[in-house]
Amino acid sequence: MFSPLEQFENHYLLSLALVGEPGLAVLTTVSVVALFNTLFLLSLLWLGAAGGVLSSRGVSALVETWWTAVAGVVRQQLGQEQRFTALFVWLFGWLSINNLVGLVPFNFTVTSHLSVTLFLALGFNLGFFLWGVRYHGFRFFGLFVPSGAPVFLLPLIVVIEVVSYLIRPISLALRLFANMMAGHTLVHIILGFASGGSTLGVLFSSVGIFAVTLLECGIALLQAYVFVVLCCIYTRDALEPGH
Repeated sequence: MFSPLEQFENHYLLSLALVGEPGLAVLTTVSVVALFNTLFLLSLLWLGAAGGVLSSRGVSALVETWWTAVAGVVRQQLGQEQRFTALFVWLFGWLSINNLVGLVPFNFTVTSHLSVTLFLALGFNLGFFLWGVRYHGFRFFGLFVPSGAPVFLLPLIVVIEVVSYLIRPISLALRLFANMMAGHTLVHIILGFASGGSTLGVLFSSVGIFAVTLLECGIALLQAYVFVVLCCIYTRDALEPGH
């Protein structure tokens, strides 16, 4: 790689040629790595839940800790509403594995692509919106009218609240995308300095790489946690639009 940004390039790996149509891309770097990470996560869950010879105490403890921690976050945000716990547990795991895999040398970070994070954010926010409208009807739009607001300011407040609501998925997507791209780029740049320096420079760079990699591991998990917490908050708005 000659540029730190080359690690984020999405390449077409396989195209399906249709009669009378140009080739249709069906496999890209993003889709292949995302599929591999998804299968890995499913395997981890299966091993953690399997009994008998296939059971692993370490994997089971990891899965149990993962479920317990995320379920606690969901309970804290949504109270007794637990219908979405499994969804958010999976979301945290999927984001975490995709964030962490990108730290492996010569690997690819799915969540460093804005198209992926924006698709997730828009999908969840649209789902919450439809859920709220389906179960609350027009009362859901009371979310945009804060209780106790002065009547003469209501038009301005409603516009601000609607714009704020529409910006939610964009800010959610940008936060994850920017953190993953910036951190992984920094690791690559430090690796470039280490490869072309003196012995002493390589030593100091190695220490820096190790420290930054540990920091990036923490950020990878933290960003997955933040994404889940914000999704829980948006879900609460859909469940209780008048709160």
